[in-house]
Amino acid sequence: MSETLLKVRDLKIGATIYPPGEKPRDIEIVHGVSFDLEPGKVLGLIGESGAGKSTIGLASMAYGRGGVEITGGEVWVNGRDILKSGLNDVRKLRGGEVTYVSQSAAASFNPAKQIMDQVIEASVRHGKFSKKDAEARAVELFRKLGLPDPENIGNRYPHQVSGGQLQRCMTALALCPEPDLVVFDEPTTALDVTTQIDVLKAIKEAIRDTGVAALYITHDLAVVAQVSDDILVLKMGDMVEYGSVDQIINAPKEDYTRALVSVRSIDHEEKTATSEPVLKVEGVTARYRGTNFDVLKNINVELHPGQTLAVVGESGSGKSTLARVITGLLPPRAGNIHFAGRDLSAALGGRSREDLRELQMIYQMADTAMNPRQTVGTIIGRPLEFYFGLRGSEKRKRIVELLDEIEMGEAFMDRYPAELSGGQKQRVCIARSLAAKPKIIICDEVTSALDPLVADGILKLLLDLQKVEDVAYLFITHDLATVKAIADSIAVMYQGEVVRYGGKTDVLSPPFDDYTDLLLSSVPEMKLGWLEEVIANRKMESAGN
Repeated sequence: MSETLLKVRDLKIGATIYPPGEKPRDIEIVHGVSFDLEPGKVLGLIGESGAGKSTIGLASMAYGRGGVEITGGEVWVNGRDILKSGLNDVRKLRGGEVTYVSQSAAASFNPAKQIMDQVIEASVRHGKFSKKDAEARAVELFRKLGLPDPENIGNRYPHQVSGGQLQRCMTALALCPEPDLVVFDEPTTALDVTTQIDVLKAIKEAIRDTGVAALYITHDLAVVAQVSDDILVLKMGDMVEYGSVDQIINAPKEDYTRALVSVRSIDHEEKTATSEPVLKVEGVTARYRGTNFDVLKNINVELHPGQTLAVVGESGSGKSTLARVITGLLPPRAGNIHFAGRDLSAALGGRSREDLRELQMIYQMADTAMNPRQTVGTIIGRPLEFYFGLRGSEKRKRIVELLDEIEMGEAFMDRYPAELSGGQKQRVCIARSLAAKPKIIICDEVTSALDPLVADGILKLLLDLQKVEDVAYLFITHDLATVKAIADSIAVMYQGEVVRYGGKTDVLSPPFDDYTDLLLSSVPEMKLGWLEEVIANRKMESAGN
């Protein structure tokens, strides 16, 4: 027992659900999971949403969130079953022996407190260090994690650092108390590929230098392969496969694991434009109210009917700002937007109902894009009423047609968003956009919050619908794998400018400008040692410069 830091045996976890109009009922969401984790090792937990990854990770801290309850099994940490420990022992465990890094650092940090105060809080409360020593250790970790100005960055507030920097600050928070185990829960999912490289490198080096063990939770097999020693594949609370990284990546035994390894296999041939563009952005320059600098600078792009223009770049490059300008939410300072043969009013208030109908949008977070108190039928039916005046049986017939188009069917009409999976919610948002019969749909990071297999299904659905409806997509993303899968043309943005633009084949073919080369080389590959190769290549390039 002393050689195994974390020992999980036959872990079972349940929850109570409250279906609308029905009696509450108990369900089991994790079904007898077992694994071991030794000091200094990393175990990757991988699977789609609802697989139980985060639930199992939190169980290693004897914690069940949102009404989840550990109903059976054993969780041993440092030789004791923490499920049988008293409350005081569990409180000492959390934030001391075992710490946690969440997916969204921005949502986890207190915006009213300086970063340093939050990073050292657990270390001081658990008596691991004095305030002075904890601050010194925090600075050392800031430096180890590659944060700028490590002596002073702790004096900033969370909103004063970038997303990648804040994620590394949270890693410093987790490592500061010198824990034995860190649970990393999707720590890079919300980051750009370029930032993800830096955070992965920092996490891997911190684990190596401190000797801490880690559970690394993710739905991205290419990412987990870079930091883990072993991988446990989960699906709907069941263990699918458990083995070394090499075995899981190169010789998977189960069909589900093989599907994860081969994800993003969409083969989309670039289409050639055969008609006038449905959207033409000419010389658009824009800035936000109250600022004196341009966030978009002389943007020129166009989109043709039935085609997909992918707008790609890291956070802050101007992708979503361009969408705001096109939709009229941010009037440009200069330039024009031509749409379906007419000039669009710069401001949303000056646009006609027809302008609004023909230009629709699908958002990144389907959860926040739908009213949780409305049924699927009501959500899809609203644009049918608003734009076409449909009522009664005629409206219901069209809703069913749209549900069939998104491969869900009439059975989902009376369900609420809380009863849907992440992929199903996004499909409903797609159906709502299609209900307006638009010429263009702006897709703003619509797959970034989804598991690879679910995201693949959404992308295939969008491509199939494009063939049927002849709708054009403006697809905003930082995921180059998505771009390769669906785009006909690509605009690469950096600091408010389009630095590379053209057909997919041309944009993705060398020679590359420096920024496009950086983006393409940052897309995680499903092979062992890829992260080390990228880091080594960048060191050589830096030395050469």
